[in-house]
Amino acid sequence: MKNKKSLKNKFLFGLVIMAIFCEVVSSQTIDNIRAEIILKMPGNPGEHFTLNIKNVSRDNTISYLGGNEFPMVVTGTIEESGSNIHYSISLTALENVFFNFKQSVAAGGAVHENCQFLMPGFWYRHNLRSPQAAPSFHTSESWLVREDRLSSPLTGVFDESTGRYFTVLRTDDLKTVAYTAINYGEVILSGENDLGFTGFENQEGKTWLSFGFPYREYPKTYIRKLTLAPPVTSFYELKKGETKTLSWVVKKGRASDFSDFVSQVWTSTFDYLKPQAVSLLYSENEIKRTLSNFFVESYVESEDLNYFSGIHLRTDECKDMGGAEVGFIGRVLLNAFFAHQYAIENGHLEVGKIAAKILNSYLENGFTDSGFFRESINYHTHEESDVYSIRRQSEGVYAILNYLDYERKHGRNHPGWEGRMKKLLSNFLRLQNGDGSFPRKFKDNFELIDSTGGSTASAIVPLVMASKYFKEKEYLKRAEKAGKYLESEVIHKSDYFSSTLDAYCEDKEASLYASTAMYYLALASSGKKHVHYTLLARKAAYFALSWYFLWDVPFAQGQMLGDIGLKTRGWGNVSVENNHIDVFIFEFVDVLNFLSKETAEKRFSEFADVIKTSMFQLLPYPGHMCGIAKTGYYPEVVQHTNWDYGKNGKGFYNDIFAPGWTVASLWEMLTPGNAIEFMKSY
Repeated sequence: MKNKKSLKNKFLFGLVIMAIFCEVVSSQTIDNIRAEIILKMPGNPGEHFTLNIKNVSRDNTISYLGGNEFPMVVTGTIEESGSNIHYSISLTALENVFFNFKQSVAAGGAVHENCQFLMPGFWYRHNLRSPQAAPSFHTSESWLVREDRLSSPLTGVFDESTGRYFTVLRTDDLKTVAYTAINYGEVILSGENDLGFTGFENQEGKTWLSFGFPYREYPKTYIRKLTLAPPVTSFYELKKGETKTLSWVVKKGRASDFSDFVSQVWTSTFDYLKPQAVSLLYSENEIKRTLSNFFVESYVESEDLNYFSGIHLRTDECKDMGGAEVGFIGRVLLNAFFAHQYAIENGHLEVGKIAAKILNSYLENGFTDSGFFRESINYHTHEESDVYSIRRQSEGVYAILNYLDYERKHGRNHPGWEGRMKKLLSNFLRLQNGDGSFPRKFKDNFELIDSTGGSTASAIVPLVMASKYFKEKEYLKRAEKAGKYLESEVIHKSDYFSSTLDAYCEDKEASLYASTAMYYLALASSGKKHVHYTLLARKAAYFALSWYFLWDVPFAQGQMLGDIGLKTRGWGNVSVENNHIDVFIFEFVDVLNFLSKETAEKRFSEFADVIKTSMFQLLPYPGHMCGIAKTGYYPEVVQHTNWDYGKNGKGFYNDIFAPGWTVASLWEMLTPGNAIEFMKSY
């Protein structure tokens, strides 16, 4: 390319795509495909070329016509197999070029305002639960995003008016991504790159699935929590004579509703990508021994509460920051139970003493005047929250009921703890609304701060457990009432939101908690009720699974997570607001294995094996510290895409993390069958 001539004059729209069909290509087929290419000369703005398409011969070829001087030849095949259409496109450079290619396929003529959208682990419906500063229809009705944002490199559209759906899935083996100095505007990639983009667009009121290579993001790119930035378009260099081959599959089908659509998409994508378990170099016993170091080194005593310091730590120090938190990101009490159990079963006296001191301090000093857990305290800043949450309270009750059950089975009783739990459970009953829901946040005097019911599922689990432990039918009755709310307002509406306490948006944990809650109700029931709750657990499970990665995103050399070999399959994206992956799993592997057995869905147990192996890859121990300062302090905020929680970005962690909950999550996954064993006891 020469500076003296503009690209537009020189190349005269000259792009050719050849497509071979099993049948003659119709004009209708041609009308359902659009394409464009952007060519860039370094130091100059890229030039857009809209490509004209027509059927050129009887041998089933189509051409995206332009002038003979265009510097690329693009050839392709389109093969139709049942409900799938496979696109394979090869781009060959006639001289050195920097390009960005996009193709769009019509979603069956669907009217855009009738459609709901899915980009797994990132976009659900219109993302309208999300704030305006996160990706959503609040900002635009068309979105293109880089593939590594998504738990599957896929976009789907569901037409509610007809029940028809279309998806597009990238089918190449994506192994490389180029490191870039900037992440907005027009960017020439520094080297090899397989990463493209996908999304949906409103074109003249109709929905089109759009996809291409290399990546671009439009109308905004999402760079950190609640921070939208200018769009980005990247350009890949092809030298004269070089070829880049790309492939996608477009699938069409029918679904009864959005939930059915999500389940069908997850199933077909799982079958296509076939994620496999990850090989580990250490055993489950070695993992527990490594994680147990967290119990020792994070232990802190005060004149008030003793606790594991597991929140707001720096990854390069892991020093106590004064934070004691019952649930959510701290999980002090669940870790205390696991430490107690581990100490007894392995003769670890030091860990046993630590667990006892924590539990005793919370029994004596860990409750408010009204009987709620003191949820979150910082002993360095002398700050204590006066706003409480149904999630943290529920997680605290869950931990203590597991502890009491374990102790009872070993001939030890704790009437003081039982009294505390009965008082707290009576508070739960008082908080429950007439429709069965529980408020998200409240004060010690029961004043409601956030009355939305998105966290209702959290309360069901301890209520079911308490109904068995205390032999109190009222608890189960209230759990079932909450279950009806969850069924009608969350699961049937596919409206999973606001379970993550630091965000107001669609999130993974809401669907995971919903599935787990129905699992507990199923275990506590028999006959038709058991079947009913099991099917609801399955319905919510598909939504939870949609957040978990079915593929391995590529990292560039120099991005630590790639350099140490992280495979992202089996890890879960967090929420629309918090666009990173983590190891939030707790009992969900048990739920998947239960559902696999009860519903004969083998994919659940197969993917449970992927999760169970993959999530231990970043276990920090001497010689394998994975960027963490202390052994057993398992990382979180694992940043897998162009997004950061405040520091570092793709391929690294945020500099602040909370190993309190990560240790608890992984430890619980290592103790399978907990709920079933609990229920069997009563």
